[in-house]
Amino acid sequence: MSLPALLAPYLIAGEGLVVENPATGRAIATVRAYAPDEIADIIAAADAARPAWAALTAAQRAAVLHRWHGLILAHTEDLAAIITAESGKPIGEARGEVGYGASFINWFAEEARRDYGETIPTFAPGKRPITIRQPIGTCAAITPWNFPLAMITRKAAPALAAGCAMVVKPAEATPLTALAMEALAIEAGLPEGLLRVVPVTDPAAAGLVLSQHPLIRKLSFTGSTRVGKILMAQAAENVVKVSLELGGNAPFIVFDDADLDAAVEGALAAKYRNAGQTCVCANRILAQDGVHDAFAQKLAARVAAMRVGDGAQGNDIGPLIDAGAVAKVAALVEDAVAQGAQAITGGARGDQGAAFYQPTVLAGVTQAMAIANTEIFGPVAPIIRFATEAEAIAIANDTPYGLAAYFYARDVGRVVRVMEALEYGMVGVNEGLISTEVAPFGGVKQSGIGREGSRHGLAEYTQVKYCLIGGIGQG
Repeated sequence: MSLPALLAPYLIAGEGLVVENPATGRAIATVRAYAPDEIADIIAAADAARPAWAALTAAQRAAVLHRWHGLILAHTEDLAAIITAESGKPIGEARGEVGYGASFINWFAEEARRDYGETIPTFAPGKRPITIRQPIGTCAAITPWNFPLAMITRKAAPALAAGCAMVVKPAEATPLTALAMEALAIEAGLPEGLLRVVPVTDPAAAGLVLSQHPLIRKLSFTGSTRVGKILMAQAAENVVKVSLELGGNAPFIVFDDADLDAAVEGALAAKYRNAGQTCVCANRILAQDGVHDAFAQKLAARVAAMRVGDGAQGNDIGPLIDAGAVAKVAALVEDAVAQGAQAITGGARGDQGAAFYQPTVLAGVTQAMAIANTEIFGPVAPIIRFATEAEAIAIANDTPYGLAAYFYARDVGRVVRVMEALEYGMVGVNEGLISTEVAPFGGVKQSGIGREGSRHGLAEYTQVKYCLIGGIGQG
């Protein structure tokens, strides 16, 4: 069945959650919004469907996940069009997200077959200690609008692979992609009710249910640190396990010995992807004295050539998610300029519509400016000059956040020193794109708890049970 046909049952004509295209501001669909008591019933139904799913072999669960993976790839163009329509992401990046998101399903389908326990050398005659890993139970996920497909698969794929059920609350701006993923999962053979998507118009009330329902044993959230702290406190009521992927303030450091052309390419990828609206975007660019001017000029030249417009039309920079996001970015830039920063390209709202902001490079930025201490979530690169390696590390670590960091250097000793000194969960060394299903994704400090992807991502949805077999004796 075609994806539009699969989505049709989710669309309504009456009152519900209205989805708008941020590039045009026009409504594109209305979907049903669920009330808290309805979400509670859905959690109960998911928990009821879970035991039969958990009783399947890992290979049987993997077969369903592989079919889901295949259907997603087969519908790449339709899914990419939906992502672009509701999030504004350029269509090329949306296609990339489909492949990236699908990779987690393929990965965890295989990881489920390697969810090993262990045998422990005995501590006494006639006894055998062992451990087994079991699914944690019914899980909840709250996902953001900037990666409406991949943030679901990074959470749902390991949960399902482990034998759990999952209820997902997508961002209010991007429910269509999430509903399409549910539809394809059901077509792939996932039991009804095991994976449910619940769009809402009252996210705070939904978050309370998902974090405190007595049947929920794991909550995974990607979003702001402020909301993550609220959910963590709520989940503590029932001692629910949490995974939190929260805000960031990623440094991008360019040392004197860097390959400047490579560093510019890395900065473009790390800063301007999805118009700067990713949690691992380079938020502060630190350039050493010896290369500062040359790097800034090279970067500004490339940024000035970026095409801005509707993401569906092949542009490099699409809209921000809404006019409020533009207002935040504009205020940060205006404040920086008022304090002495210079916009060497861009520096103003775009004329393509209310949700657009020009791709911008700011020079003369200091650590005292708000833009150096706030997650920008927009296409603005503030450049901070530094003199020494020690100064760069100190500036980079001077933040309560610790999600991702990047640096460019060729001296091997410096690479090792800086890589180990940066207080971040992920570090890109001479790389601007670091996300992959095979490696653990997550932060330290106030950027979060837990890891997604890799074998560690599956462990987040399992629990270790220690068993002691006694009475073995002699035969």
